[in-house]
Amino acid sequence: MTLITSPTSSATTSGLINGNGVTARLKATAVIVESKANGHANGNANGHSNEAAKPADKSASSPIESTTNYRDFFWTYTEEPHRTRRLAIIKAHPEITKLCGPEPLTKWVVVGVVSLQIAVALALHNYGYTFFSWPFWLAAYIIGATANQNLFLAIHEISHNLAFRSPLANRLLAIVANLPIGIPYSASFRPYHLTHHKSLGVDGLDTDLPTAAEAVVLDSILGKAFFCTFQIFFYALRPMAVMRIPFTKIHALNVAVQGLFDFVLVKTFGVQPLLYLLLSSFLAGSLHPLAGHFIAEHYVYDTVTPEATNPDNNIPIPETYSYYGPLNIFAYNVGYHNEHHDFPAVPWTRLEKLRATAPEFYDSLPRHESWTYVIWRFIWDENVGLRCRVKRKTGGRLVGGAKVAAWTEQEVEA
Repeated sequence: MTLITSPTSSATTSGLINGNGVTARLKATAVIVESKANGHANGNANGHSNEAAKPADKSASSPIESTTNYRDFFWTYTEEPHRTRRLAIIKAHPEITKLCGPEPLTKWVVVGVVSLQIAVALALHNYGYTFFSWPFWLAAYIIGATANQNLFLAIHEISHNLAFRSPLANRLLAIVANLPIGIPYSASFRPYHLTHHKSLGVDGLDTDLPTAAEAVVLDSILGKAFFCTFQIFFYALRPMAVMRIPFTKIHALNVAVQGLFDFVLVKTFGVQPLLYLLLSSFLAGSLHPLAGHFIAEHYVYDTVTPEATNPDNNIPIPETYSYYGPLNIFAYNVGYHNEHHDFPAVPWTRLEKLRATAPEFYDSLPRHESWTYVIWRFIWDENVGLRCRVKRKTGGRLVGGAKVAAWTEQEVEA
């Protein structure tokens, strides 16, 4: 059995506001139909429930994708949009390249937030608050989660070499930013994240994409609520399951410095300060307003139009969404996500100017008005879920020229 989009879909309004300020969304009705005996799919190249973009040979599909109730991702043949738009923007506004380059302010923000987190952890210890007290959790949610989400995004910013001109200096600052997070990850994040940029939506390379197993097991309100609550673990563990990168000297240094920091903290002040930092990291990637950016950036909240579901029309589906609200203050302007993917070399302090310089390219793109509402709708709207991601069978940059991203140490540290 296969899911297809009904031609009798009715148009309804949605909370997603497009660039023209108009709320518009076409809700498609999923209709279950019997598959043909030869196993060919009846989907569309860009539909919610699509099999056409995948090989017709059912033997090539995974057991999960062959499940009767499996609802597929958005499979597409179109190129990811950011490279094309970047070239068009540079042609129209060549002065925009002057916005590229490191932002000196970043290192001071990192030092300030790291100091804040250590100070709060020690203050809770000095006042006798432990893991099982409500002030401990309240501080971890309001202060700690906000601070550690800021540090997650500082590491994201630094991964693009946007704090210093020296690559080594950026790697070392990322290790410092990693300290209050409690678990070493800054060195591993960079190669995975750069692959996400170079291979956006490419199945098997872009580790930001949910796997088919996640899409099936968590395709329910409870499943999506579980994902949103524990999404920090999905983002931490999924990359290792999808592809592996070499363990370099920077990884070793990251592990050694973090291990030494955690050891000294526990040896000097006991386990409670470290528990505060770890809890802050968990809550930062859980049901927290700032955690909404994880979902908001690339999950498809627009239901595609009937024209877009026809692969012959080559109509791309919006796969990157921006957010221009006040929470960007705490998040290195990561909400300017179309702008960031178009120009990864533009630092957080200049993304707003980038958008203002080329409004004709950005004003018409879909955007979110609230990260909190993104999480709410992700959980409760049956038309939004882990399957709502654009995927490609091929494309992207296979760094190292191998099928499974054979990174060299030089490529990782470049």
